[in-house]
Amino acid sequence: MKTGQLKIKGYCSISNNRVILNDTLLMEDPGSDFSTFLKLAYKKMVTNYPKFFKMDDLSKLGFLAADILLKPMIRDSEMSKNIALVFSNSASSLQTDRKHQESITDRENYFPSPAVFVYTLPNICLGEISIKHRLYSENSFFIFNHFNVAYLHDYAMGLITTEKADEVLCGWVNCDTDDYEAFLYLVSTEGNIEHHKEEIIKLYTTK
Repeated sequence: MKTGQLKIKGYCSISNNRVILNDTLLMEDPGSDFSTFLKLAYKKMVTNYPKFFKMDDLSKLGFLAADILLKPMIRDSEMSKNIALVFSNSASSLQTDRKHQESITDRENYFPSPAVFVYTLPNICLGEISIKHRLYSENSFFIFNHFNVAYLHDYAMGLITTEKADEVLCGWVNCDTDDYEAFLYLVSTEGNIEHHKEEIIKLYTTK
């Protein structure tokens, strides 16, 4: 496969209480806090995954963006897909880590919750997406200081050209308190947008 053949099949952005899919604004609710906004978006986007409410905020954010992007493209929910997941952020699972730390700091009230502890790794977000969409391919979650488009571009290109994946869902999912941002895009041999670093940056910065 020639690397020039790779395209961006679609993308989804969730930030500033807005949900955007392929240049289309699907939802906007500027008055809500982050937690309320996620619940409203879950309902409006007809996500239909009861485990969503047990997730930490990082997983909810990544899961929602992935579901919005993949759902129109995956027609047969029972068929496994060779879609790799390559996510990144700068905060890891810091927000949930803090909650877990608070539960074990006071030795007089030592009560670590498994419901919190299970989400103290950022790649748990990838697991939830894989379960929902029946993905059995490679997945990785990288920590960078900023959105590292060059690394994600080359990594996705390598996975597809070496036939380790048919498509790659890439992007940035960062969440720390009310500072949140999700930007995911699907790299494929189909699509109308060239899989170039400049195009990815343009999509990311104009969301």
